[in-house]
Amino acid sequence: MATSKSKKEEIKTEEQTLRDYELVLVLNPEVAEGALEAVTNNVNQFIAGKGGVVSDNEQWGKRKLAFPIKRHVEGNYVLTRCKIKPAWAKELDANLNISEDILRHLLIKVGS
Repeated sequence: MATSKSKKEEIKTEEQTLRDYELVLVLNPEVAEGALEAVTNNVNQFIAGKGGVVSDNEQWGKRKLAFPIKRHVEGNYVLTRCKIKPAWAKELDANLNISEDILRHLLIKVGS
């Protein structure tokens, strides 16, 4: 019984700490430059609003996709490095799925 209690305590402390994540977004290539910045700012505001910290944003520009996604052969790539709680990472992932301007995204936990 002591092991189950210690696991619960680990989960609670794990949810309270910020973890490092990398988020790669593939945005619709037809999105204008100003709208591209607006989409990345919305993602950054979501992270900051949940108590996270955005450390870096890199815009990789338009690149050819390996396969067509929603009839697009190119996409605007953006890499965001951030720290966020694991519970909010799931909500961020769900919100990115809803967005029409984001063709694909990948949220990766960095480190252990």
